[in-house]
Amino acid sequence: MARLVLGSRGSALALAQATIVRNALLLDNSGLVVDIKVLSTSGDRRQEVRAGEGGAAGLKGLFTKEIQDALLHGSIDAAVHSLKDMPGITPPELGLGAVLARADTSDILLSADYPGIESLPAGARVGTGSVRRRRQLQWLRPGLEIVELRGNVPTRLQKARSHDAIVLARAGLDRLGYSFSGGMLECDAGSFHAAPLDILPAIGQGAIGIETRLDDAATRDLLSSIDHLPTHTCIRVERELLRLLDGDCRLPVAALVTLDDCGTLHAAAIVFPDDEAAPPAQARAAGPDSDPKSLAFTLFQQLKGSSSSVSSSKPLRPSREQ
Repeated sequence: MARLVLGSRGSALALAQATIVRNALLLDNSGLVVDIKVLSTSGDRRQEVRAGEGGAAGLKGLFTKEIQDALLHGSIDAAVHSLKDMPGITPPELGLGAVLARADTSDILLSADYPGIESLPAGARVGTGSVRRRRQLQWLRPGLEIVELRGNVPTRLQKARSHDAIVLARAGLDRLGYSFSGGMLECDAGSFHAAPLDILPAIGQGAIGIETRLDDAATRDLLSSIDHLPTHTCIRVERELLRLLDGDCRLPVAALVTLDDCGTLHAAAIVFPDDEAAPPAQARAAGPDSDPKSLAFTLFQQLKGSSSSVSSSKPLRPSREQ
């Protein structure tokens, strides 16, 4: 009987995602046994680390290093990641064996009192642990007070009433079983207005990736049955852009790539400079799904060529959704 060991963080969301991967594998591979091995990461042990300290990728790496080490040492066969947590540069012996179909990529503004970002008063306190979100929110709504918010999803929801609003990823809420109705989120922590934000997501947001050893042909062949090629192609563009940006993402970056029915990739990206008074660099491009790396390079060249004088009233977004 074939057996596969998946490595995962121990948070409720990480385990929910690992279970999604296990169920997908079992559905397509009768007789397979899939175990989930929980691994503690530096990020889980250091929740006090603030986003942006030492660069965003240093923070991202805190949630992947121990799992990747276990994969390299052979104590697990594959690692399940939220792709938004993966740094752009990873060990050369490893690669993505599969990417599941992408979930909703939006960020959701949750507030007990205000139905959307437009209704937030000047000086409103908005909680988030993401530098990417903070910079986009401050750009779109100058005058908001963006405050640090850490912890898992239930913890953040419990803290929501001490803020005017908080921001969470829709995909995580959906995977944890939270339900939305009539623009509201009802949960143990209370009732909250829930409104999607018109900002670009993190690279890889909404996607679950399964990482393997490149020399493990058997596992990679097994994972190919659950690989969602359209999502994987979009992710290749986003992650190649992250790699071109040196992989450590010292500057807050956001990007989204979608694929239309004609096989054309549509991409948008935004990068904020160190100077918080300066506007961001933005890029938008399209290209065939047969050459995701070239599209990433086009985005990179546009961002690189943009000066601090680049400005717009809103973030650029892909023209068509996948």
